[in-house]
Amino acid sequence: MTISASVLGADLLRLGDEVEKTRRLGLRWLHLDQMDGHFVPNISFGPEFVAALRGATDQFLDVHLMLEHPLSYIDAYADAGADLISIHAEAQDNPAEALAAIRARGLKAGLSIKPATDPESIRALLPLCDLVLVMTVEPGFGGQKLMDGCVAKLPVLRKMIEETGRDILLEADGGIKLENAERVIAAGADVAVIGTGLFRAEDPERVVREVEGAAACAL
Repeated sequence: MTISASVLGADLLRLGDEVEKTRRLGLRWLHLDQMDGHFVPNISFGPEFVAALRGATDQFLDVHLMLEHPLSYIDAYADAGADLISIHAEAQDNPAEALAAIRARGLKAGLSIKPATDPESIRALLPLCDLVLVMTVEPGFGGQKLMDGCVAKLPVLRKMIEETGRDILLEADGGIKLENAERVIAAGADVAVIGTGLFRAEDPERVVREVEGAAACAL
């Protein structure tokens, strides 16, 4: 189990300290939500933000593009230092073309689906994926409650991934906290994105310890 710390849930006035905290906790992934105000009703960071983080840390930058037209920005985020770029199956650009463009830059390619999207709709795209990201809330805002119906997609996708014979990571993002992480792990997630449930927890070290412990028990 990998915990990808969602910077959207961090204290942005103390971002350097927040990133250092994730390093002290032993977390190797940072999840960076990029929103355009069109695909989702919020606006967040841009490539310059990713570049600034790249200059400050050697952690794996897990960049999630919640954009209507991700294809236009792949080069910018690749140049900024992203390690993995996930685009949405529901975006207006052709997802196969976008995934191929990410891989052509030598990066890991991810494909994300929103709560209303049927996992079966992305089966043909799995050969182009290094990661599948299941949104367990409606994308756009942090601090939401995890949707159980979305967790139910994880074992479905896990079976689909196994059928490809490829080593594709399965990531869950949205509303994951200490009290529900075990369900997400048991459903088949390899990567759990945790934002407010980590950065705003009274004891972040306990969150990491118990989530990783639950994952070890599930093996």
